[in-house]
Amino acid sequence: MCGILGGINIEGLASSLPALLDIIAHRGPDAVGTYVEEGVGGTIALGHRRLSIIDLSAAANQPFEKDGHILVFNGEIYNYRQLMQELRALGVIFHTHSDTEVVLEAWKNWGADSLHRMRGMFAFAIYERHTGRLVLARDPFGIKPLYVMKRADGLAFSSELKALVPLLGAAARVNDGAVLASLVYSWLPDDYCLYHDVFKLAAGHWLEVQPGGIMTEHVYWDERRDLTQSDRPEVGIEELRAIIEESVKLHMVADVPVSTFLSGGLDSSILTVLAKQHAGRLESYTTFFRAEDKALEAMPDDLGYARQIAKLHGITLHEIELQPDVINLLPQMVNVLDEPLGDASAINVFLICRAARDAGVKVLLSGIGADEIFAGYRRQYACVLAGRYQHLPAWLRDGVIARLVSALPVAGEKRSYRTVRWAKRFLSFANLPQEEAFLRSYAHYGQSELVAAMGREMPAEVEELFHRHAVLYAQGSASDHVNRMCFTDLRLFLRGLNLFLTDRASMAASTEVRVPFVDLEVVKAAFAIPGSRKIVGQERKAILKTAAEAWLPRSIIYRPKAMFSMPLRSWIRRDLRELVDDTLSDGEIVGRGYLSRQHLRTLIEQDRAGIVDNCREIWKLLTLDLWLRRQKEQSVVARGGLIRTITVRTKAPSSLAGTF
Repeated sequence: MCGILGGINIEGLASSLPALLDIIAHRGPDAVGTYVEEGVGGTIALGHRRLSIIDLSAAANQPFEKDGHILVFNGEIYNYRQLMQELRALGVIFHTHSDTEVVLEAWKNWGADSLHRMRGMFAFAIYERHTGRLVLARDPFGIKPLYVMKRADGLAFSSELKALVPLLGAAARVNDGAVLASLVYSWLPDDYCLYHDVFKLAAGHWLEVQPGGIMTEHVYWDERRDLTQSDRPEVGIEELRAIIEESVKLHMVADVPVSTFLSGGLDSSILTVLAKQHAGRLESYTTFFRAEDKALEAMPDDLGYARQIAKLHGITLHEIELQPDVINLLPQMVNVLDEPLGDASAINVFLICRAARDAGVKVLLSGIGADEIFAGYRRQYACVLAGRYQHLPAWLRDGVIARLVSALPVAGEKRSYRTVRWAKRFLSFANLPQEEAFLRSYAHYGQSELVAAMGREMPAEVEELFHRHAVLYAQGSASDHVNRMCFTDLRLFLRGLNLFLTDRASMAASTEVRVPFVDLEVVKAAFAIPGSRKIVGQERKAILKTAAEAWLPRSIIYRPKAMFSMPLRSWIRRDLRELVDDTLSDGEIVGRGYLSRQHLRTLIEQDRAGIVDNCREIWKLLTLDLWLRRQKEQSVVARGGLIRTITVRTKAPSSLAGTF
């Protein structure tokens, strides 16, 4: 895991490369390197920040040059040893034991076909000196980020957006459509970027830039083709177990210690137990909160289950109590994340990774992805339930149930009522058509609600936003409601939220997080299982739970779902109350017309009165407003010609260490 940065024919990039690499220094504190050349295709500049995981020697540092090819690479190739053997059989001589050299040789010998052979997470750039061609590629599921900025006959790329903003300079323009997307989802879909002229290279794609600036984007992995076919043989329990076990084993490949997240829930427990079997000795990390925070949030007590797994399998469990200084933390996390994010669990990820890093651990396994591909989310079950609910008589649905639920409070002075929150949320989409219901199960606004809440008209952006969701949903299996939701979640929710926040928060602590459930073979197996075996009755993730009976006690498998959640209600109604009042009503969101002042005031008043639970929405709006303020400050500096100064002065993520 590292940070990469570079470009071709970008004015000022070569001279500012060291300063720009400093902005992403947290991604790779172990080594730094640059490569600059006036080549066939123009001025090429490549930079790398290294977090040493495989082959710790300096010989594996990057940019890595061999036979006229120069590589900068972020990620891990878990089957690199197998690929190395295949390449040796072709006559390749290796000078390191790194997956970095394997990536370069694989591309030299197999070209784009090498991307199908790599099992791992990656984003890389390869420059061919003899042709002047620059190639960029990203892994099939977008685990690793890659931002691209286009300029005339050149481009620049980076692992994080913040390192490209100085290159945009005074020409930086906020993408209104992306801001609206963040309002609807509370996070940014992977096909949106907050700035015009910058995009994220799509997962499963590779891009080539020929001399003269001719750019061509190619698709090497397409979920529509590879995951939605109905004629694939169904995967059985034993086969599924074997595939998951193999994935965990591969994800343990490292020349440094590997640990795990352990919430005590199903997914993290599976990975932890299987990792222990492979490693022999294992350390895991979990978090817990103050009692008063848990009460207001109505959070389940997960710590006891994590302790149970640790004791049963002889695992060393590190318990981290969270008492963050959230007032000072919030603006710093906005800078770390690069994008406004309405999910505070990024704080949780950062704290666990920082604790692990302080203990000498660079790599952790996470259970991210299992809920998306095996239908573990409550909202997925709720959408199935909504289909049944619509068969009830209208007088019962609207005249009795809806009236009763609307009259109930979602929270009291000292406690939140989870069941009421869920019921209100369910009724907000239960009567909608399938695609709209699924959207509203995790989005704060439908199309009409967003238009009504906005402070100015942006009809084209609004139409495009909801059209994209409808198109994406339609690409899933029309005959399998559950797998259609899983397919949409894989491409939208997993990529835009969970993988994004995990990468930024973990790398802020200079730590690598691996996701064995987001593995090519595991995902293909999951989509070869019908949705009727994923949600069975009221049981979510049923097929994975059955598979887990070979590894875990039933008390863990069939317990209430755990999650690395945060006490947002406590923070919004106590710690951040003054910040909410000072920031939102007259902030950037209102000033730029994204939402009206009256709409924001109503959100806040309803939340404080306990009528509607808007804490997640308010947190999201705080992060968005703070991001817009930071962007405005950067824009002013850029217009004054001081953009280089602000990039050097940007707070390093390591400064977060004193805020918790």
